[in-house]
Amino acid sequence: MKIHEYQARDLFEQYGLPVPPAITADTPDQAADAFTRLSSAHGAALAVVKAQVYAGGRGKGGGVKLVRSADEARSAAQTILSKPLVTPQTGPAGVPVHRLLVAAGVDIAKEFYLGMAVDRARHCPTLIASSEGGVEIEQVAAKNPGAIIRQPVDPVAGLHAYQARNVAFALGLTGKQIGMAVKIMTQLANLFLKTDASLAEINPLVLTPPSGDFPDGQLLAIDAKVNFDDNGLYRQKPIAAMADPAEQDPSERRAAQYDLSYIKLDGNIGCLVNGAGLAMATMDLVKLHGAEPANFLDVGGSATEEAVTEAFRIILEDPKVQGVLVNIFGGIMKCDIIAAAIIAAAKQVGFRVPLVVRLEGTNVEQARKLLADAASDIPTLQTAEDLTDAARKITTMVA
Repeated sequence: MKIHEYQARDLFEQYGLPVPPAITADTPDQAADAFTRLSSAHGAALAVVKAQVYAGGRGKGGGVKLVRSADEARSAAQTILSKPLVTPQTGPAGVPVHRLLVAAGVDIAKEFYLGMAVDRARHCPTLIASSEGGVEIEQVAAKNPGAIIRQPVDPVAGLHAYQARNVAFALGLTGKQIGMAVKIMTQLANLFLKTDASLAEINPLVLTPPSGDFPDGQLLAIDAKVNFDDNGLYRQKPIAAMADPAEQDPSERRAAQYDLSYIKLDGNIGCLVNGAGLAMATMDLVKLHGAEPANFLDVGGSATEEAVTEAFRIILEDPKVQGVLVNIFGGIMKCDIIAAAIIAAAKQVGFRVPLVVRLEGTNVEQARKLLADAASDIPTLQTAEDLTDAARKITTMVA
C-alpha cells in the first residue's frame, strides 16, 4: 500500500524525524495562502510546490516547482492541477493531481540518500544509505555500486546506535552531524519496523550550510516516501485509513473488497488464476503465443464463489477483453468452486467472448462434470488439458 508524501511526512514527524514545515493545498489560492503562511511563520523566502500522487519522478514530469512568492505559488499550482502528471512511472496517460504539498525551501550544502527496505537475499530489514542523494537509488546502484552502503537490521532489536554511527562515518559526516544522523537512522528504522512498512525512504536527506544554531549544519528530510506491506494492514488500522481511493483504479478497489489481487493491464486476454507465480506464468504464456494479458488477477486460496463471480464481472467489464483464460491448480482453492463461479457468471453476466478453462487438482472431476452439464448454457466455453494448450487455444480464438 502506498501513501502520499504529505502523509509520510506526518509519520516522520510522529517518529521524531526532522522535516521542514509544509502545508497541503487543493487549489491555487490555497497554495498561495500556504506560501504566505510559511513565509510569515517560518521566514521562508522560497517554497516548493509538489504534486501529491502515487508515482515517483514527479520533478521530471513538472510536478515539482520552486517558487519565491505567493503569486508564483498560485501559478505553479494552477499549472500542476490543470492536467494529468506524466512521469516515468505513470505511463503516457499520466495521473490526475488533486492535492499539492507546499513545503518551505531550505539551503542545501550536501544531499544524501537514506532508506529502509527488506533485503530478500539476507532475509532481513536493511538500512540503505548513499552519499549520492537526490537521484533514483537504482541509478546510483547501477552506475556506482560502491556508493551504496547496506546495514542489516535486527527485526526485533532494531538498528543499534553503533551501526548507525558506522553508516554516518561511511557517509563522511563529522562533528555534531554524527549525532543527528544516528537519531534519524534509528527513528527511520523504528518507523519501518513498527508500521509493517515495505519501504521507508528519504531522498534526499540534506545537510544545510552552517548557521548560528547549527554550526555543523542541520540534517533535514526534505522528501518522504513510505510503502506498507498489505499483509500487515489488519494490525495497522490508522495506516490502512490513509489509503487514497482517488489514486486507485475503480476495478482494483472493487477487487480489494473481495480480497482479490487485481491489476488492470492494457492487453486483450482476461486472466483468472490462483497463485501469484502461476498468474505470472500464465501471463507470460499468453504473451508467448501472440496476445497480451488484460489483467493480473489472483483469486488466492480462500475466495468464495461470490468473490470469483465478481472477479469474472470485473474482467468482462473491460472493453478491451476479447477472451478469458481461467487457469486453476486446485489446492486450497477447489476446482469445483471455480466451476460453480463460471456457471454463476454465465447466468449473471454472460460470456460474450471466448472462454478457455484449464483446471487441475482438488475436486477437478466434480468441476469437470459441472462444466459439462452446463456446456449448453456457455457456448463460448472450451476446456484445455494443460497451460500451454490453454494459452494456444485462447490466443487462436481471439486472433
